Amino acid sequence: MMRSNIIMLLFAFMLSLNFISIQAQNQNRRMNIEEFEKRKVEYIRKEAELTNSEADKFFPLNNELTKKKFELRKIHRDRVQKIKDNSNISEAEYRKLLDDDVEVKLKEAALDKEFAKKFEGVLTPEKLYKAQQAERDFMQKEISNFRSGQNSNRGK
Repeated sequence: MMRSNIIMLLFAFMLSLNFISIQAQNQNRRMNIEEFEKRKVEYIRKEAELTNSEADKFFPLNNELTKKKFELRKIHRDRVQKIKDNSNISEAEYRKLLDDDVEVKLKEAALDKEFAKKFEGVLTPEKLYKAQQAERDFMQKEISNFRSGQNSNRGK
C-alpha cells in the first residue's frame, strides 16, 4: 500500500513537471505583437520599395483592413465555438456553419474590393501588388517559423 502511494506521488510529480515544462515552452513561443508588426512593416517597406510618404499612407489603411477582417473572423470563430460546445450538433447547425463560413469569405472579398479603391489613391498598382505579395510572404515565413519553434526574429 505504501509503495503504491509512493509510485502515485512520483507519477503526479512527473506529470506536474511535464506540465510546467510545456507551459514554459508555450510562453516562449508566444508572439510579441509589437515586434511582429514592426518586422512586418519593415519587410513590406523593403520588398515593395515604399517611400516614407507611401508607407505613411499605406500602413494605416492596411491596418484598418486587417482589423476589419479580424473582427469578421472573430465573430465567425465565436459562432463556431458555441456550436462546437454543443456535443449534439444537428445537420441544420452544420449547414449554418458552412453558410456562415461562405458569408465571411464574401464579406472579406467585399472589404478587399472597397479597400482596393482606397489603396489606388496611395500606391501605384505595381507597388500595391508588391506590398500585398510581401505581406503574404512575410506571414507564411512567420507561421512557418512559429510552427517550427524558431525565434521569429530569424530570416529578417
